Amino acid sequence: MAQADCEAPGQISLVLLQHVLKQSKSWVLSHSEYRLTPQEHEALQESLDHFLKGVPLPYILGYWEFFGRTFQLTPDVLIPRPETEMLVEFALQHAQGLHSCRIIDIGTGSGCIAISLAAELPEATVFGVDLSMAALRIAQKNARYHNLPHIHFIQADLLSSFSTQFDLICANLPYIPTRTLDALPVSRWEPRLALDGGQSGMETIRRLLVQAKTRMAPNSVLLLEVESTLGASTLASAQEVFPNAYHQLVPDLTGLDRMIKIQLISDDHL
Repeated sequence: MAQADCEAPGQISLVLLQHVLKQSKSWVLSHSEYRLTPQEHEALQESLDHFLKGVPLPYILGYWEFFGRTFQLTPDVLIPRPETEMLVEFALQHAQGLHSCRIIDIGTGSGCIAISLAAELPEATVFGVDLSMAALRIAQKNARYHNLPHIHFIQADLLSSFSTQFDLICANLPYIPTRTLDALPVSRWEPRLALDGGQSGMETIRRLLVQAKTRMAPNSVLLLEVESTLGASTLASAQEVFPNAYHQLVPDLTGLDRMIKIQLISDDHL
């Protein structure tokens, strides 16, 4: 997870100082003689106080990096995690082989997945879906910042508002079991709607799998980020819903189960 509380205190202070002064790291390090104005000192102290209370650094800064790009953040959206970049990489591997591509990102949040794909695939038609209007407003801001205003952001419950088929479905859905979430620090700061996967952690994922049966084009791919302890059970659900598809349970760089890939295989590709 993209939590900054594991960083050295000196590094945190430096990052917050850059933020308050709106200067680069090199500028701050080379201007040790600079004296903060009263307003800057107050802003720095406020940021430090927030951090010491446990507020994640990305929310204090108001932005975070993902797949080489900067995304605006508020507590209305999840902090982008580096492990989610693997999902984007797999998505690009599939979509870059297509002449044209219809892509949908379910639970788009800050829009980091949808925007990353749209930036790399300018010919693709990209949709970002979320239940939260507050999250969609952040996603729209990020799309404008990256000069990608043509992404279609829609408030919807998973795929329920769509009758068309997609070549690529990406989803980073709520997947933490409620009981587990209640004991995690992340539940204090990040939106519960984007984290709570219900009693089993798989309620929303199972609903998406069923809906996706009629929304996947021939040879299309569905990519699901999953909770590491639920990889095997999520794979079993995917195999039950899509018995004739290709399934892959993909580990992240630490070896933990992180993503399910489902690919429909048409007769002419057998």
